[in-house]
Amino acid sequence: MAPISLLSSPVVPRVGALKMMAKGADGLAELAELAGGQNIPGLPAGAIWDPLNLAKQDFWEQGNEATIGWLRHAEIKHGRVAMAAFVGYIVGANKIAFPWALTGGPLAGQGPFEGITGETIMFSDIAAAGAPADQWDALPSAAKLQILGTIFILEWIGEGGNTGMTQHYMRGGKPGYYPSLKEASTAEGGSLIPHPVPFDLFNPFGLLPFDKMTEEQKARGRNVEINNGRAAMIGIFGFISASKGLIVPGLDGIEGVGRYGGVYMGAFSDGDSGLPFVSSMLESVPGLAAVLAAPN
Repeated sequence: MAPISLLSSPVVPRVGALKMMAKGADGLAELAELAGGQNIPGLPAGAIWDPLNLAKQDFWEQGNEATIGWLRHAEIKHGRVAMAAFVGYIVGANKIAFPWALTGGPLAGQGPFEGITGETIMFSDIAAAGAPADQWDALPSAAKLQILGTIFILEWIGEGGNTGMTQHYMRGGKPGYYPSLKEASTAEGGSLIPHPVPFDLFNPFGLLPFDKMTEEQKARGRNVEINNGRAAMIGIFGFISASKGLIVPGLDGIEGVGRYGGVYMGAFSDGDSGLPFVSSMLESVPGLAAVLAAPN
């Protein structure tokens, strides 16, 4: 998932671009150095793989260095999301689910929950809905809003991490850096979260010994993460393509991948018509409602 700035011009001061250009840092040279450590097959020494010349562009008139920072951060973030999606697809395709209720359950209508009504939906019911994308369609609207709301909060914190914690990735900050959730609730961290959070998004239990790693080990780990993320982006699109009936060698013949008859870009369907604007959205796009409701 790209940064929020993909949808609009990044909210960062223009003067920062001039200051960063004055540092003399050569972003293209740094990209070439990074590429040298990523073992890209067939790439000549000192070159980068950039067929669209994006690394030479000036996005939103923020300067080339800022553009390179945005591109690097976006790739790392896409890779992380793709790794989670790839593993999540495998988990969903194998119908692995929590053993308790998603809504309702044995406590519904009892004691302090006496006024709470509604049917009981088990996680296993969602898992039995079909392919992983069918499982998303089967989620109640409230569950979808909780997931999308959580993503929004994480994006907000990640983009606002320059407040008291670090430089923005378009202003010389480290691409891929995500601020501490535990610190984000403090005044020093910008008070981005209104309540304390006990865990960080990355290394939540502190089991990974990053404080004992050398800079060389950390640099190698970052390259491994980028390469794994690139592979995961190819992998998740392979799953998506195979689930739509396209020929994907190695995947299209696996029954467990499943077949999805809906639209991957349609996050909401008729089942979410109680949400604002969903009904009018489906009516305004000819045939979308029918496609979303089509059986597998």
